[in-house]
Amino acid sequence: MPPRKYSAIVFDLGQVLIPFNYRIFAEKINSYRFGLGDEFLENYKKNYHIHRDFESGKISEEYFVAKMLELLEFRISGKTFRRYFSEIFSLNEDVISLLPKLKNKYKLFLLSNTNSIHQEYGWKDYDFLKYFDELILSHKVGAVKPEEKIYRAVEKVSDFPSEEHIFIDDISEYAQAAQNLGWDAIHFVGYDDLVYNLKKRGILN
Repeated sequence: MPPRKYSAIVFDLGQVLIPFNYRIFAEKINSYRFGLGDEFLENYKKNYHIHRDFESGKISEEYFVAKMLELLEFRISGKTFRRYFSEIFSLNEDVISLLPKLKNKYKLFLLSNTNSIHQEYGWKDYDFLKYFDELILSHKVGAVKPEEKIYRAVEKVSDFPSEEHIFIDDISEYAQAAQNLGWDAIHFVGYDDLVYNLKKRGILN
């Protein structure tokens, strides 16, 4: 059997290229009233459907911010919320260092469940984004992983057959959803394991 042909490498964003931690947000909010940030995180999880609706573009940024300020007892402004809410990211420099090497041989795509606030205030100016041929973002597509529509949106812009895509995501359910559509996938658990899996497939030397 001939080795599998890969044409498109599709990366998840959060926790793969840019780790994030909502505790950073919570600690800032705790300074306004003791425990308020912790209460916010609890309520955020309980009302996760609001987060999901925002990521999939079903509700507007204005509506989302209004709901969040309510949970925060209106102790901060919408502008401050947007900033704090987006100051949760850091860079996974090891994984980022792979992008220019992979770019030499493959088309690179970014596939992310994200929202307009995180894009605008959090990650849109990161330099590594220049390596990607296209960004496929949930709030723009109107669907979130693991829904089929968002993976098909990648295929539409890549113009490659399903089986020539490989997806890297830290959530196994999302990696599995890609495999169910004929893609290959790597469940991201760390840099070393990712390199091992890419070398095993002949993608990295």
